[in-house]
Amino acid sequence: MAVNGSAASAARAHGELTAGEREILRVLGRTQDLESVGDEILVQVGAAIIEGRLRPGDDLNSVELARRFHSSRTPVREALATLEREGLVEIVARKRPRVRRLGIEEVRDIYELRGELYGLVSRRIVEHCTDEQLRELAAVQTRLEDAAADGDLDRYFWHNVGFRNTEARLAANEIVRGVLDSVGIRTLQLRHLSLSLPGRLDTSVADHRRLMRAYTDREAELAAALTRSIVRRGLQAVERSGWTGFAD
Repeated sequence: MAVNGSAASAARAHGELTAGEREILRVLGRTQDLESVGDEILVQVGAAIIEGRLRPGDDLNSVELARRFHSSRTPVREALATLEREGLVEIVARKRPRVRRLGIEEVRDIYELRGELYGLVSRRIVEHCTDEQLRELAAVQTRLEDAAADGDLDRYFWHNVGFRNTEARLAANEIVRGVLDSVGIRTLQLRHLSLSLPGRLDTSVADHRRLMRAYTDREAELAAALTRSIVRRGLQAVERSGWTGFAD
């Protein structure tokens, strides 16, 4: 059960949260400080699922996790129950908890919803954001481009997530933002998988450049269409990867 990756271990050695751990806490509306061993279990297991160190169908042994985190089994159960509510873990009576499998049809439904909602977000950005707010989004784009130039997939991925989160915040529609968060966390591992495929990083950078130009030119419908296209490209990459949900 590979909970800690090299980047996560390095961050932990410096007392820092990884980008994945911060994102989980943000979606859950929790402080960015780990206040209990349960929080530590929650973010480390959740980030390991998102970044592919724990794969769909992998067992999550409560006894082993309790030993690893030097805790009783109660914080482990509470952390896994939270991850179950977020769609990352599956808990079935009389069986070990395991990383939840997303079947391809469920994946398609979620991506269709995300595409439509982010299309709405893009229209609202063009119609309502100030030039200063667009510069804030452009700064995230710059970080995306720097990560891509360095060939740093994980850094690019989390800046990509940050780009979408910034869009959702600037669109100033809290209902849409809440729905995106509720479905978004369970697709993070798929988005990571999608960007890891050959050629996807360059395609993603080019797509985001076009989207930023549409924002700057105040082309609302073009921006919405580009966003939907970006989400569809991500789904197509998942489909080409052979993803089936790793069913038994």
